[in-house]
Amino acid sequence: MHDVSVNASERTSWILERARGVGFDLCGVAPAEAFEELRRLPEWLERGHAGEMNYLRDERRNDPKLVVEGARSIIVVALNYHAEHPYSTEVLPSHTDETPRGWISRYAWGDDYHDVLREKLNALVAAMRGQFTETFEARAHVDTGPIVERVAAHHAGLGWLAKNTMLINEELGSWLFLGVIITTLELEPSVGENETLPADLCGQCRLCIDACPTEAITEAYVLDARRCISYLTIELRGAIPEELRPGIGRMVFGCDICQDVCPWNRNAPITSLAEFSPRTLAAKPNGSANPNASDARTERASLFSPPLESLVSLSREEFSTNFRGSPIKRTKWRGLVRNACVALGNSGVAPGSPQHARIVAVLGDLAASPDAVIAEHARWALARLAPAD
Repeated sequence: MHDVSVNASERTSWILERARGVGFDLCGVAPAEAFEELRRLPEWLERGHAGEMNYLRDERRNDPKLVVEGARSIIVVALNYHAEHPYSTEVLPSHTDETPRGWISRYAWGDDYHDVLREKLNALVAAMRGQFTETFEARAHVDTGPIVERVAAHHAGLGWLAKNTMLINEELGSWLFLGVIITTLELEPSVGENETLPADLCGQCRLCIDACPTEAITEAYVLDARRCISYLTIELRGAIPEELRPGIGRMVFGCDICQDVCPWNRNAPITSLAEFSPRTLAAKPNGSANPNASDARTERASLFSPPLESLVSLSREEFSTNFRGSPIKRTKWRGLVRNACVALGNSGVAPGSPQHARIVAVLGDLAASPDAVIAEHARWALARLAPAD
């Protein structure tokens, strides 16, 4: 551990103030070291809990000094993305209308958070280079580098690691995007050597564990990504295991359930950033050749609880147009349509209803798709919606 000088303390104070000026809600500094929590990462990987996310096996994740040679400090920032709309637990599965709707994770309603945070991080790095005269290395990452941001955030004093494995801040909750700057600058850590890291305030609560429909939180503080709805709807490229499909419910991109039920999010403040407000899908032209086409295809659907028919009937071109600069592009067209098929299969739309006939017609077309993954999930949905014998 390097001796912390007055200059290091002054640098840290300046960075924290500048981070607020750039627009971050939280900022802290952690030492660039191998954190205690990361010692359990190899065991977690050995269990297969990472699924197909092989990038998590990057050995540099165990030590920030392997990311930037000579690294001394990690600046960790957080940005609130809690948009002013109800939680998934408040609007699904029932609605006031009869249109079956899906759920897109709150973080993906607006612009790609990578772009929003990266712009602010680059501004902070540029300000640092203008303020500090010595030569130093500074590398910014937004969920793309080999740094476990939530662990670094904990050691920077921004919050504790909860039973759902997410970072929770006592005042802001868990609706937080995290970014880091690994630097060779000597900075004073936010949590001093004689201070303690933020306390775990989960207590005896296990609402997140009990609420997970696919039982992905296998025990407190342990997540099996292979069962996590976010993994299944975003990271997994092939077929979703059939036994997990009913538990996905109407989630079509990510999942917010473990955050929606968390008591620490009940009074979470609302973000002031318009970038994270829900987008709307571009309206489809009227006059469809398909007589069973849904009116949902022609409405400007919000990404907040969108009509499933709007999503399942998107063409590749429409997907590219609607989700340019959006986190949703990560799942690709095939993934979103696959997920919408599963959600429709879980929608419980009653046979004989007008929407049932429309949905069956759309799924019937997809069941004949040359894409084997989409065809399989469409057939599964059709079987779920078939009238009982």
